Amino acid sequence: MIRSAFANIYRTPSFAAGSRLASRGGNNKAAYSAFIARRAYTDKADDKAANKKAEDAKEKSKEDSPTATVSAEEFEKLKKSVAEKDAKIKELKDAYLRSLAEAENIRTRSKTEIENNKLFAIQKFAKDLLDTVDILELAIKHVPQEPLADKVANKPLVDLHEGVEMTKSNLLKTLERHGVESFDPIDKPYDPNTSHALYQAPIAGKTPGTVFTVEKRGYIIKGRVLRPAQVGVVLDPSGN
Repeated sequence: MIRSAFANIYRTPSFAAGSRLASRGGNNKAAYSAFIARRAYTDKADDKAANKKAEDAKEKSKEDSPTATVSAEEFEKLKKSVAEKDAKIKELKDAYLRSLAEAENIRTRSKTEIENNKLFAIQKFAKDLLDTVDILELAIKHVPQEPLADKVANKPLVDLHEGVEMTKSNLLKTLERHGVESFDPIDKPYDPNTSHALYQAPIAGKTPGTVFTVEKRGYIIKGRVLRPAQVGVVLDPSGN
């Protein structure tokens, strides 16, 4: 250690200064000897301080990282606590997933409702127009066909008939552009889901249970019945 100290001294600027004192001779040699002794003492004290600091740091490290030992009872308590926390985490995770699913269902229902509102926003207005279509069809139906054959002599009547026909046709096309379509169940089996039977009558040559007349045609909007057709149904003569 002393050799190391002296080796360090030789390398320092202070040793160089001491060497200069010695080279001057006389009292300077005595000063140089005192300088060397003082320097060695100081280095030794510094080494002791460094060693003590290292030992203190080692002890503190031991105190900060003690070897932990627990009893079997404490271990079981810790194990039980961890199990309870795991169960709680699972419970919270399940609740979170259920909340996500419920939120997704609400979003889907809301989206469907919005789309339905858009699709059927015109439903009430269209249903009110159907009465106008019925009146136009009734007017056309009750015009005698014989006068219409003479377009020269009965030109005013013919023009009026054609105007009513064009008005009805244009109104139906307008409804179709907004998703409203008409249907005529004549000669088809009676369907209570799409038609309303006004009366029944036995009709020769007609299959019982089929529609033989349509008083008012039916209408659907986007696949949903807007108004059922009003029809007459062939009655089975046997009463079945």
